[in-house]
Amino acid sequence: MRGMAGTVHHVMPILAVLGVIVALWYAASVGMNRAWTLDQAERAGEELSAGEVIADAMNQERPVLPTPHQVFAELWETTAGEPVMRERRGELRGNPRSLFFHAYQTLAPTLLGFLFGTTLGILLAIGIVHNRAMDMSVMPWAIASQTIPILAIAPMVIVVLNSIGIEGLLPKSLISAYLSFFPVVVGMVKGLRSPGAMDMDLLKTYSAGTLATLLKLRLPASVPYLFTSLKVAIAAALVGAIVAELPTGARFGLGARLLTGSYYGQTIQIWSALFMAAICAAALVALIGLAERVTLKRMGLAR
Repeated sequence: MRGMAGTVHHVMPILAVLGVIVALWYAASVGMNRAWTLDQAERAGEELSAGEVIADAMNQERPVLPTPHQVFAELWETTAGEPVMRERRGELRGNPRSLFFHAYQTLAPTLLGFLFGTTLGILLAIGIVHNRAMDMSVMPWAIASQTIPILAIAPMVIVVLNSIGIEGLLPKSLISAYLSFFPVVVGMVKGLRSPGAMDMDLLKTYSAGTLATLLKLRLPASVPYLFTSLKVAIAAALVGAIVAELPTGARFGLGARLLTGSYYGQTIQIWSALFMAAICAAALVALIGLAERVTLKRMGLAR
């Protein structure tokens, strides 16, 4: 009973906040969609009651702001209601009506770019910590690189790579890597410099060299900082993959889904793709959080 009471105590605030958000969402949807309903009624010479206006505003085919039940219905239909693969011309191919298929098309470059960005970030952080010249030169450039809007640099990267015959997964992965490496650099530099002077002096008394100090002290001390930065980096990598799909006119992927929805005024499709992107980001961050708990527990650093 005490455990159940504790669970309810933790869940109730979350449900209360969720309820407020949903209520505000419905109110905003009615407020933004009612103008179309009233305009159509005026054209038809009809008078609608308040209830009829609200009902129509919450169920328009192309609303300005879709209601929660419209978005979740679209999510259900394009996930559970559609197979990921379907047969076309005697071959089994991806189903462009399935959001899972579009999510896969976006997650593949996201994960590859995240791998590139993480590797680059760790290597740069090690160089910055051990080389003063890199600290004075590379770090400012790394910071400056993040001031360039991704919407400006993505088309340039895509066009340049396409001109030399590089298409498909790699260009999108590079955009993801561009956004994901910076949090790793900052987190790892902080983590590698976290050992205290007494710890460093202790290793010096053991005649530990730079490599031994890195492997036995700096890297283990940086693990908590690394996982914190990885959570930010994986979300940034997903944003990079979505943005990279926009200037290429991609047919598949969550970015392509957003683009086609905006072209044809399918706001419900746009919102369902946004929710799928948020679900993917939450799942990726949760996986990194799970890896963090397992790793820190094995290292004896669990909190």
